[in-house]
This record gives sequence, C-alpha cells and structure tokens, in this order.
Amino acid sequence: MPFQSRELQPDRSARDLLGFEIRRHREKAGMSLRQLAEVLNYSKSNLARIEAAESLPYDGLASALDACFGMDGLFARLYELARKEPFPGKYRRVIEIESRALAIESYVSATVHGLLQTPEFAERWLRCGHPDAPDGEIASLVKARLDRQKRLSVSRPPRCWFILDETVLRRRVGSPEVMRHQMERLLERAAQPNITVQILPFAAGGEHPDLGGSLTLFTPPDHSQVAYVEGSRFGTIIEGRDEVVKRQQSYDLFRAMALSPYDSEAMIRAAMEDWKAWRPPLT
Repeated sequence: MPFQSRELQPDRSARDLLGFEIRRHREKAGMSLRQLAEVLNYSKSNLARIEAAESLPYDGLASALDACFGMDGLFARLYELARKEPFPGKYRRVIEIESRALAIESYVSATVHGLLQTPEFAERWLRCGHPDAPDGEIASLVKARLDRQKRLSVSRPPRCWFILDETVLRRRVGSPEVMRHQMERLLERAAQPNITVQILPFAAGGEHPDLGGSLTLFTPPDHSQVAYVEGSRFGTIIEGRDEVVKRQQSYDLFRAMALSPYDSEAMIRAAMEDWKAWRPPLT
C-alpha cells in the first residue's frame, strides 16, 4: 500500500504551517521524502514526522532546509514559532481544556498519568513511544509535560481525581530507582488536599469496556463537562451530553471498583518498598 501523506491545515498552528511548507517546497522540487532526507543527511522517519506536524526539527534542520531550498531564513523563522507549541495539533485542544478545567477526573490503565509523572519516568516513557526521536525532542516533550503539572500547585488548583491501574505500580519503566521515585511522587501528590489517588487492583477483574485505555472527564469554568478517551492509537474529545453522561457512568464504576484512598496509599507504599528492595535475578 503506498504511503498516504497526512492532510495538513496550515492555518491551525505554526507546527502545521512548518510541515506544510516543507512538503510544498519538497514536492515543488520533485523530491520524495527519501531523496530530501538523503540531501539533508537526516533520518527519513524523523523528517516524515516533522512534515506531518507530529514532531519538531532539531540539530540545525531548519537552517539546512533554508539552504536546500534557498529560502533565506523562512524555515528558521517558522521553527522559532513552532517550537513555542510543545504539543502536536491532535493534543493541543485537550491540553487547552485541561489548562482551564476546574476539575479533572481520570482513569489510566497503561501508565502513570502525565500530571503525576517524575521527570525520569516521563523521559523513559516518552522515549519508549518515540524511539527514533532526537534527544532534544524528548527533552522538549518532558519539559512540556512538567510545565502542565504546575497547575496542581497554584493557589487555586483544580480538583483532581486519579484512578490508576495496579499495572502502573508493577510494570517497570526505567530502573527500579526510577520506579521507587515515581511511587514517592504518587504519595506526595495524593497527600495534597486537592488530589485523590486510587488504585484499581487486579482483584477487581477485567470486565469493563473501557479497561484497556484511558478516560478523562474535564469540568470547564462554565461547569459543562467534556470527556476524553484515548487508546494506543487514537484520542477522541466527546462533548455531546448523552455520550459524556455515559463516560461519567463508566468513571463512577471505576471509582467503585477501585481501592479506597487509604488502601491505595498502602498499596503504593508497598510497591515503593518492593522497588527499593529489588535485586536482579541470579543467572
């Protein structure tokens, strides 16, 4: 099946405009992605992600593009605008909703919620999802994630309720020390008066239609409610009242299935001690 380029909307963001201009000049020059990557001595896969507005260039690529197409600084200027937008277009509206929410209620099955991650855990998790990304891009993504967390500690923070699957406590990301510090961070956050953390234990079983992905409910300033569901390859914002009510019912069921905050703290603390005592198996 031939490669299908993602349609870009250059008026949506500087990131999209940068990708749009790269694609426009490349096609105008009659070059394939592979040919341009060879000319620039740049990874084809990384170049494809930049052109699709899913990533930002590093290592002087913007200047190399200017030189390649004789653009006298156009790509360098677009890059300066785009690098101020840390999130791809498909996540930007979710982040904007999150930034204004009065309340955030979230269930996550596969990993620690981004608002609760340590820098080390975030770096390892993002690297897993972007194995070919340059170090500078990963560092930018980690910074963007940590910047989001600042809202949890402002004078009037949102009311947050996080339900995490027990898998998050048991499956190693990075080293045992990274996991131990992540458990400590969960305990610190759970101690904040505006944050509740619960663990959905293995013993709760798996008979729930939303168990494999993540579900977040946002309450904006107008007190309406927005749902966001996400899987490994999709993310969808839901605003229709009837559909949001269904997601609220799902979340209420997760809350009922989860351990109490007190018992959840005990399980997190036990996992922290397990990671502290962890030793590699003898061979």
